[in-house]
Amino acid sequence: MGILGSMFTGVTGLATNGLALSVIGDNIANTNTSGYKGSRAVFSDVLSQASTGMSIGRGSQLLAVQQLFTQGTFETTSNPLDLGVDGDGFFVVQEYQGGTFYTRAGQFVMNKDGYVVNPENLYLQGYLYNDAGQPTGAIGNINVATVNSNPSATTSIDVQVNLDSRSTVPSAAWGVVPATGVVAGSYNFQTTITIYDSLGNSHPVGVYFRKTAIAGQWNAHYVYDNGMPGSPNYVEATGSPITLQFDSSGQLTSPVTATALQFPWNAGWGNVTPQSINVNFGYAGNFSTQYGAPSTTVFQTQDGWTSGSLRALTVSQDGILTGVFTNGQVKPIAQVVLAKFTSPSNMTRMGRNIFAESAESGQPAVGTPGTSGRGRIMANSLEMSNVDLADEFVRMIAAQRGFQANTRVITTSDGLLGEIMNIMR
Repeated sequence: MGILGSMFTGVTGLATNGLALSVIGDNIANTNTSGYKGSRAVFSDVLSQASTGMSIGRGSQLLAVQQLFTQGTFETTSNPLDLGVDGDGFFVVQEYQGGTFYTRAGQFVMNKDGYVVNPENLYLQGYLYNDAGQPTGAIGNINVATVNSNPSATTSIDVQVNLDSRSTVPSAAWGVVPATGVVAGSYNFQTTITIYDSLGNSHPVGVYFRKTAIAGQWNAHYVYDNGMPGSPNYVEATGSPITLQFDSSGQLTSPVTATALQFPWNAGWGNVTPQSINVNFGYAGNFSTQYGAPSTTVFQTQDGWTSGSLRALTVSQDGILTGVFTNGQVKPIAQVVLAKFTSPSNMTRMGRNIFAESAESGQPAVGTPGTSGRGRIMANSLEMSNVDLADEFVRMIAAQRGFQANTRVITTSDGLLGEIMNIMR
């Protein structure tokens, strides 16, 4: 029994070292697999019997194949939806009306319906945002195809100008001709600003500064075209002109707060009318001036914009997908979530770079990147395999030598059996 036992013991050694080579081969085969986590074979001895204080082993067995969730290196890419996790956590992906899985492989793209998916067409999960760019608190499939930037009507204008104190009162009387615009020679300085109505239509507004006969006093006239295309109708905004008063040092003394103007748009356009806009002749504490220098616009801005479509995507380290739109606006679209497990090494491997929750792994704690020990998101980056080829080759040599040694145990045991057989001759 002892010699036969040694042969069976050698067979278990062949089996376990063969399995070790399979695990090592799997690791080496996935050296270039994005997000792949290497494994190692864990063995234990097999006890045959334990009596009278003696225990005789019967070889080895495969106890477990343990996942190694060490951090992999990052490869920089040109795709903004290539994402890597720097630290703990898994991307949450979901089948269409199906199960939920977890992955470290962040090779995401947009499918034909505009959803962010991985190469297996599993939907990336994240906190969703509404049209105003505010979080809804709901987790779902991230879709960027239907996201647009809605128009916003202008509500305020900030302007800072210097008006030449050496200017004289224009000889021509102020006037606006509906078909052609402002009467020539009736103003000293002119600038233009574009404002937007409630539908996102742009309207160029001419601002005409005219010096009055009163010392340090100017009138700012706001004139715009209210006609249908091809039929101009230049009118002045209600509440215009705004009278500016400067002191002897060229500083603005009135108005130092915003002045409301009303823009009665053409009723056939369908936008909100009249549109009220606050005009402020100062910005960030810097007010318009009247110095002995050529008239010029120092600064001018307004808060409206037209509608826009998605132009580009960016992803921050906290996982927020931000859309850059053709109208110059930027707003968040969604926030990628990460799942953290108490025992990730006990998750179930599903193949295709994805894992599933198991009873031994514990339930996932889903949250935002960078919180509660979760890692941060690396955009334009892919986490590569954490397999170290040098380590795998060393393990391969050890497994090979173990396999060879166990074959010698079997051949030696066979030789001993041969000797026993010779005794009977």
